[in-house]
Parts: sequence; structure tokens; C-alpha cells
Amino acid sequence: MKIGAALMKHLVKKYEPSSLISFTFNRYDVALKTDEDGNPVLMFIGKANERGIIKGDQFTRRLLKDAAGVVVKDHWDYKGKV
Repeated sequence: MKIGAALMKHLVKKYEPSSLISFTFNRYDVALKTDEDGNPVLMFIGKANERGIIKGDQFTRRLLKDAAGVVVKDHWDYKGKV
């Protein structure tokens, strides 16, 4: 699965720091874990079961910042099925 432009609009937003955010995108359930700055760094996308556990794909975000805190590299890596 690739991350499309419409989903990337959700992934560039700032959320509550160090939290788990869940929402529905098209026909998929999405869960995002955020870092201490509120940036999504871990994403699970697929179908959630009755306990809320998502079976689908996992992505991790690689944020590389310089000494001033400016983002130099921002990339999502596919980590496989969960």
C-alpha cells in the first residue's frame, strides 16, 4: 500500500504530543502515534477488529532535524503487515 496525497494531508498535521490518534480514512481505519512534538511517527492502517486492533499495514516516519530544529528529511517507510 502506498501513502497517497489525501492521506498525507492528515500526516503533516500536528496532533496532541505523545498520544494515539484514531480516525477513519475512506474505507480504512487509521491509528497514529505521535512524538513529543505532536508529529505522527507511527501509522497503522487497515481494518480494526472489535477490540480496536488494526490488521493491515504499518508505516514509520523518519524525521531528521538539524541543530536548529529545522526538518531536513521527512520520509515514511513501509514496515510490513501487522
